[in-house]
Amino acid sequence: MPKAYVFTRYGGPETEAFVDVDRPSPGPGELLVAVRAAGVNPVDWKIRSGYVRPGDTGERVFPAVFGSEVSGVVAEAGAGVEGFAVGDEVFGNTLTGGYAEYALIPVAIAAHKPAELSHADAATLPVAAATAYDGVRQLDLPEGATLLVTGAGGGVGAAAVQIARALGLKVVGVSGEAKKEFVESLGAVHVASGPGWAERARATAPDAVYDLVGGEVLVEAAELLADRTKLITAGAPEEDVRRLGGARVVRARDAAVLEEVARLVLAGDLDPHITGTFPLDRAADALRTVEEGHARGKTVIEVAR
Repeated sequence: MPKAYVFTRYGGPETEAFVDVDRPSPGPGELLVAVRAAGVNPVDWKIRSGYVRPGDTGERVFPAVFGSEVSGVVAEAGAGVEGFAVGDEVFGNTLTGGYAEYALIPVAIAAHKPAELSHADAATLPVAAATAYDGVRQLDLPEGATLLVTGAGGGVGAAAVQIARALGLKVVGVSGEAKKEFVESLGAVHVASGPGWAERARATAPDAVYDLVGGEVLVEAAELLADRTKLITAGAPEEDVRRLGGARVVRARDAAVLEEVARLVLAGDLDPHITGTFPLDRAADALRTVEEGHARGKTVIEVAR
């Protein structure tokens, strides 16, 4: 039977386990994908801990497979699927989790993987890169404007910096000192996080803020803007940012965005910066790397075939 890495209830790492699962069967408008690579994101362990993503509804069924993004090969297509066939290489967001040998992907948020793009790189795009792209486009800044990104050393932050730079924006990246060199390598002006970060950032005169941290950092970031409509967050709840006059990132969740971020990678404008790869049987190590904050850029689980 296919293997999957799951959590059996809400809680900490003690809830995690490898289990045998039935091979999923695709419903109408769905693809069954033989996974080649799965992206690892902070939201994975947050969901295990009980976090509910905006738009999620209903009770979770346990055991629940970790992961939200994969790249792989179509093994079966559900009823009514057009434009995809068995054997096609695809990437996208999952319905059933990605730390597994098989995953279900809705056709609406699946895209053909370009042959020149590796499965590992493609698996990093549906969550971090697509979220970054959606946010930068939502701000709709003119070329030459300055965008401040908090949490610039993480997966979404690194992608946001690069996408903004590709669109002709100046970027200020806020992160810990340990990630200074990395953030600067992306083309951003680095501002050290921690006490007093906002005063250090004020001199850069940002026109907009893309927040990926939330909490007090979001509150302090808002004070840097004269126009709070240019404050967006993917790191705080809707009610928190609305109180400050800003908004949550609105996710497009469609194939067009996936195709665009893949194009940016192939054009050399977006490097997924995969800094850790793990086989499926070391999924726990991959998740710990992200959960404990050690990852710079992206972490990927590769599934051997």
